[in-house]
Amino acid sequence: MATMTVSLPDPMKDWVEELTHKGEYASSSDYVRDLIRRDKERRGQSLTMDELRQIVADARDSGESPRRVDDIFAEARKIVAARKEAS
Repeated sequence: MATMTVSLPDPMKDWVEELTHKGEYASSSDYVRDLIRRDKERRGQSLTMDELRQIVADARDSGESPRRVDDIFAEARKIVAARKEAS
């Protein structure tokens, strides 16, 4: 396993130490590894800001939708559930 040195402001260092003292993480390294895993997962499942902006622009350009808001949210929930099952 490789070693990496990271500098943190005192409040961040205190936060990490507090979590390890509470037993939420075995060490500061364990905490950082968890943050990296979560970030990788999030980035793998989410859209970039440019993609979101393009979606909004396309939606505005397309005019008014005949679909109801409830139907749109139901479809979004299905997409999220499918992504969770796939990971």
